[in-house]
Amino acid sequence: MSALVDLLQSRGLIAQSTDLDALRAELSAGPMTLYCGFDPTAPSLHLGNLLQIITVRRFQLAGHQPLGLVGGATGLIGDPKSSGERVLNGADVVQAWSERVRSQLERFFDFEGPNAARMVNNYEWTKDVSVIEFLRDIGKHFSVNRMLDREAVAARLAAGGISFTEFSYQILQSFDYLELYRRFGCHLQTGGSDQWGNITAGVDLVRRVERASVHALTTPLVTKADGTKFGKTETGTVWLDPQMTSPYAFFQFWLNADDRDVMTYARLYSQADEDQIGAWESATQQKPQAREAQRGLANELTTLVHGAQACAAVQLAARALFGQAELVDVPDDALAAAFGELPMARLDAAEVVGGQLPDIVTLMTRSELAASNGAARRTIAEGGMYVNNERVTDEQWRPHVSDLLAGRFLLLRRGKRTLAGVVLSQP
Repeated sequence: MSALVDLLQSRGLIAQSTDLDALRAELSAGPMTLYCGFDPTAPSLHLGNLLQIITVRRFQLAGHQPLGLVGGATGLIGDPKSSGERVLNGADVVQAWSERVRSQLERFFDFEGPNAARMVNNYEWTKDVSVIEFLRDIGKHFSVNRMLDREAVAARLAAGGISFTEFSYQILQSFDYLELYRRFGCHLQTGGSDQWGNITAGVDLVRRVERASVHALTTPLVTKADGTKFGKTETGTVWLDPQMTSPYAFFQFWLNADDRDVMTYARLYSQADEDQIGAWESATQQKPQAREAQRGLANELTTLVHGAQACAAVQLAARALFGQAELVDVPDDALAAAFGELPMARLDAAEVVGGQLPDIVTLMTRSELAASNGAARRTIAEGGMYVNNERVTDEQWRPHVSDLLAGRFLLLRRGKRTLAGVVLSQP
């Protein structure tokens, strides 16, 4: 079991740890209980959370018992941000988001067998604790001087101040570690490197109150070679909820990963063995245009997050857009998600005359597939214009409503790879 630490190190998954040799020794002695916390600060988890989930899954697959903690209490407070005070969400909102986060987390862990996972919510052990009891029994173990040294707190103080509410977050999170140690014998907390101060404060609280030694381990901040923020696209955050980020968009995020980044992502996120990782690395160096590593990672993670059926539909949609599969075979939801990622000309019912849509030149310019009417006509004359993967050679051609895919969409393609769409608004 201690080989897990070596795997995490080889994959670049360990940013900070309290004592790796002690952790190795304890892992070798038998199954360990560990936890990672997820605050409901949004209605869905995102790609940053996914790295934590996959890291905890590695421990469970190695025979250890994970606790998935939903921060129903800490989510009411909010971890301090360097940029400024958080807007506090209402208790009903946090409760609703807690349930959504819990249901998302449950999909990733095994809840049967000797190392069955367990879901917990820190609201359970905080809701009945009085202020006096909390200050006397927990707060007295914390040094304000050390709390002031935390990077986010120091930044806020330099920028004008921080509320006591957010300043107290570290104590609340530390209380979680103490309670999980008492209730379940939890000996390890994992999290992102930005949580190092909070996690080690919990380690120290367990040591002071229970005179016990427990562990902390954090993963690195994931960065991109081009300097933009990981887990973001032009349309915003990549969420795990399919209603907030479609499986198609999720798949495309990984498929479009920069060659400079993809092997880092593969080592952090993939369960592929070292032989497969090596094969992906060789392919990326020797034939990057094939995007073999990106495709493998996209397939694995889309299947993990959204299921094999959704992943298959996404792949079918992606092939169909470029004429490598039949558009009519793509499920409507996958088709709609794919069109949602394209530049789009939006038509209303008044623009349909006699069952026909505007002419192809108009559709090309309105969808921004062509910069001008002249450019559109040249593309058509040169044989490079396709609608629903069928070549169009007449610049006067007007599609009929019967040509619409799923009753709403037309796929426009210029040449081999430049795509746009037309969508007819539903009444």
